[in-house]
Amino acid sequence: MTAVTNTLMLILNIAQWIVLIHVIMSWLINFQVLNLRQPLVSQIWYGLNRILDPIYSRIRSVLPNLGGLDLAPLIVLIAIFFLQQLLRTGWH
Repeated sequence: MTAVTNTLMLILNIAQWIVLIHVIMSWLINFQVLNLRQPLVSQIWYGLNRILDPIYSRIRSVLPNLGGLDLAPLIVLIAIFFLQQLLRTGWH
């Protein structure tokens, strides 16, 4: 059972890093540190959007509209943390 748990923990850690990289990139793009006209930046940005938008859109449909504040990444990170804690402590 530990092999399955370790594999799930690895997947959750990768998902956590993907969300964090997406959040940091969005800040850097909004503060014009990164430019979407650069091919590498745009490929990474649009790739992350294609991965995360289906998850974010489901969460955004449930959350109230808060204007420019997007809480979907925070909800995803909390869910990942919760799942990690379940895996560490067991299913009891």
